[in-house]
Amino acid sequence: MTKKWFSIGMVGVFFLSLALRFWGLGRFNTLVFDEVYFATFGNNYLIHKPFFNAHPPLSQYIIGIGIWIGSHIPFWQEQVNGLAGSLLTPWSYRWINALTGSFIPLVVAAIAYQISHRRSFAFLAGLFTACDGIFLVESRYALNNIYIVIFGLLGQWLLLLALEKESKKRTFWLVCSGIGFGASAATKWNGLWFLLGAYFIWITAWLIRLVQAFYLAKNKQVLDEFNVSDSYRDGNSKLNAVQTPLQKLTQLNVFQMLFFLGIIPAFIYSVIWIPHLQLDKRFDFIKVHQEILKFHLQLGGNTPDVHPYCAAWYKWPLMTRPMAYYYQTALSLNEPLPVMGPPLPPGTAKVIYDVHAMGNPFLWWFGLASLLFLVGIIVWQFVKFLVKPKRFSAAPICVDTWIALFLVLNYLANLLPWVEVTRCAFIYHYMPAVVFTFLAIAWFVDQCIRSYHLYLRAVGVTITFIILVAFVFWMPIYLGLPLSPDAYKLRMWFNSWI
Repeated sequence: MTKKWFSIGMVGVFFLSLALRFWGLGRFNTLVFDEVYFATFGNNYLIHKPFFNAHPPLSQYIIGIGIWIGSHIPFWQEQVNGLAGSLLTPWSYRWINALTGSFIPLVVAAIAYQISHRRSFAFLAGLFTACDGIFLVESRYALNNIYIVIFGLLGQWLLLLALEKESKKRTFWLVCSGIGFGASAATKWNGLWFLLGAYFIWITAWLIRLVQAFYLAKNKQVLDEFNVSDSYRDGNSKLNAVQTPLQKLTQLNVFQMLFFLGIIPAFIYSVIWIPHLQLDKRFDFIKVHQEILKFHLQLGGNTPDVHPYCAAWYKWPLMTRPMAYYYQTALSLNEPLPVMGPPLPPGTAKVIYDVHAMGNPFLWWFGLASLLFLVGIIVWQFVKFLVKPKRFSAAPICVDTWIALFLVLNYLANLLPWVEVTRCAFIYHYMPAVVFTFLAIAWFVDQCIRSYHLYLRAVGVTITFIILVAFVFWMPIYLGLPLSPDAYKLRMWFNSWI
């Protein structure tokens, strides 16, 4: 893919994301799902009303800024409600999330490019991310999960960017990376898992480097045996030959990691709390964290008895329990949009308005399959090492193996901590992990499309077509468009989706 067509494609992806997030943004003049908390909390900062929040405050600051700006814009002021504590338009407390969410596909594409230097892979990663349902839904309402993802991904991208720089430029980008990771944790605590993923891949890079160095020292003749060039012996070795930033990870020592990706994120996280603690003086920094932890420990088990949409971590990858953020019914399209009260009795509704926090099913399923394929690549490389360790020590790790390690380790870093969580969890907690499956399927499709084999190209095109068609098919329940009961049931493939 040429630079020109890549630029045109990414501009198209961005405007697609922007249009889908802003179109009909004020459709429901009410508080949808957890907007009852986050829109209210954002407004509380503007009216100086103290409150307790079970999450760090960064996303509510941003929503509050959006409310303030939105309230001073002379258009989109037709509908108002006082549900968040002041008379506000739905557009005012939603627009900044819509704008922020529109950039997530670009950040994902940027990461794809940094780990591969392939524009086609980057474009597909951005396109597939733009075609996911739960990211679209979360971006259209005053919720906080998109901020965990975008700040965490920015931390990852800026780290990769830093690895391509030298000296002071590298220091600058490492500082920015630490700020991104700190901001992710200052949105929700599980934002820390993006930072954990960075440590996972860094530790893995050093382990690979040390194992290779050990076998090279033990078997000096391996250099001649595998025809390694003289430049290797002179210190300009293949261990140091780089093609992508991932192959430069061992240029970061433990002190740099602890400072830039330890102290700086902790500092940013702490500073972000200052405005909230000045507003609510009941708790100091330590006490408020104790109260937050207490709140989460008292949420109860991960069963439908606690909440009908509770879903344990192992239900997320196959998307067996998505959730409805908004569900209302009407007798006809001519009726005003229903915003309050229970739905009509079963069997009487002619029109259904449903906003479903649900991914693009085929994107998620294909993404999971691709991630498992990458796991297979890693396992195969490990087996090859066990069989022929000398060859492993002489040959540099290929780019695609590094990509596999990066995606799999970051996926596991964002999923496995939930194994020990006993509180009620929901499918949106999977968003930081699932984004790495989007990268995985983009990598797989890119491999297929760039293949010399016609049947593999057909596979790549077919997968892309299915993902795009699926996105269009389920789009009405992402955007809350009116559906007939039959059209709604057509999209609820399993009872557990309802």
